[in-house]
Amino acid sequence: MALIDDIRALRIADYDYPLPDERIAKHPLTQREQCKLLYYKGGEIQERKFWEVPSLLPERSTLIYNNTRVINARLRFRKETGSTIEIFCLEPVLPRDYEQIFQTTGHCVWQCLVGNSKRWKQGALTQTVTIEGREVTLAATRGEQRGNAWEIHFDWDGEQQQITFADVLGAIGEIPIPPYLNRSTEESDSTDYQTVYSHIDGSVAAPTAGLHFTDEVLAECDRRGILRREITLHVGAGTFQPVKSEHIGDHPMHYEFISVPRAVIMDIINAPGPVIAVGTTSVRTLESLYYIGQILEDTPEADEEALTVTQWMPYTTPCQISTEKALQNIVDYLDRHHADTYMGSTQLMIAPGFEYRIVDGMITNFHQPQSTLLLLVAAFVGQDKWRGMYDYAMQNGFRFLSYGDAQLLLR
Repeated sequence: MALIDDIRALRIADYDYPLPDERIAKHPLTQREQCKLLYYKGGEIQERKFWEVPSLLPERSTLIYNNTRVINARLRFRKETGSTIEIFCLEPVLPRDYEQIFQTTGHCVWQCLVGNSKRWKQGALTQTVTIEGREVTLAATRGEQRGNAWEIHFDWDGEQQQITFADVLGAIGEIPIPPYLNRSTEESDSTDYQTVYSHIDGSVAAPTAGLHFTDEVLAECDRRGILRREITLHVGAGTFQPVKSEHIGDHPMHYEFISVPRAVIMDIINAPGPVIAVGTTSVRTLESLYYIGQILEDTPEADEEALTVTQWMPYTTPCQISTEKALQNIVDYLDRHHADTYMGSTQLMIAPGFEYRIVDGMITNFHQPQSTLLLLVAAFVGQDKWRGMYDYAMQNGFRFLSYGDAQLLLR
């Protein structure tokens, strides 16, 4: 186990690289699967195409991807004075369950970021929209402040008409594309910024490694006997939060909701080959499972709050059990509670010094300089390898960030 002081002392400046704006992909390729693929295996780098992924994955691989769907989380209200107030929905407060909050009719509460908040002195913001031929008025009222976010109470005349909050977001909201694209949301983003397998509403950012998959690529995975399984991590706005501190020990990671079916945990226990995670969100979800199992080893009847994976847990918790035992602990916990899915939250920070316990390979994009996602990749391939990979990509015309090209990294 790496010493916590050594991890916290890592300088984020050591994970920097020059990224000209013209190398940031502003839109995806028309044919997603035709993007470049940096294939890394055994220390060797090759340039391939993404459609080749099924043939490049090791035999009997288990491919695990995040089925979260990006919601229209950005709402704009115009005041009578002409000022525009932007409300960005981060996570549900009342009800706290994602599925329940999207089905509410009439009232719900979200934790939100508020843009141009100084122009919003008091009172409710309102706007009216037509949904399924019916006129609906949405009102937003500001509640308690939590750090840089606010509790926003949303009310709409939907109870009688059975208009859900999902209906409201679909009619009024915008897909929140990443800020580093430096452009406004376009109509094409409503499909471009979703994976083909997304179906669980809740994210405010896409798990972008999965954007390259098409139905044809997934079908080829099936044909080659690659087991495909889904988990859920709802991506928060914190994924774009830059590391502003000199040392990563002073950077607070954000919490994210995770959901893993019991059947998937059993598939990992019994996996006949390597486990390949699609995207850093799947990586964080899967690697969090080990520490949840470790908590249950010490406290079998731990409550939901105690099962939360905190930021530095991997570097402070003695890892005394095998991965299989940790996963079996979760299965046993679910069985005792007659549940078929583990649901919780994770704040996991993966940085060089982290020991991967479940993930044998990953598909990911090229990440921002000085980001926690770049730290995660460096932890997987080694501090001495990530820079060579990024230099290769820069020299060979790869496109970077959310709509850019991909990497397949195998240990």
